[in-house]
Amino acid sequence: MRTLLKVTCQVEASNKAVADGTLPKLMKSTAEKLNPEASYFFASDGCRSAMFIFDLKDPSDIPGIAEPFFMSLNAKVEFSPVMNAEDLQKGLANGGTLK
Repeated sequence: MRTLLKVTCQVEASNKAVADGTLPKLMKSTAEKLNPEASYFFASDGCRSAMFIFDLKDPSDIPGIAEPFFMSLNAKVEFSPVMNAEDLQKGLANGGTLK
């Protein structure tokens, strides 16, 4: 399922992670693990943040994705199912009802 992962890092923990090299390593390993179709890095509410759009193959993968962010960056982690324009068109073509 196409999924949006949003990570919002706690400032003090992410400052330390930048200084000791943990942050770039964690972002790189996450990108390698998820093979996202897109990834973005930005400031949100004054915090370092990242978004990855990727295919979540199984919900049991969530802890393995989230725990490094919780443990290393004291981060808030959110997973949301998302659609691209093609998915939306397909859903609306069905009259917005389940098959």
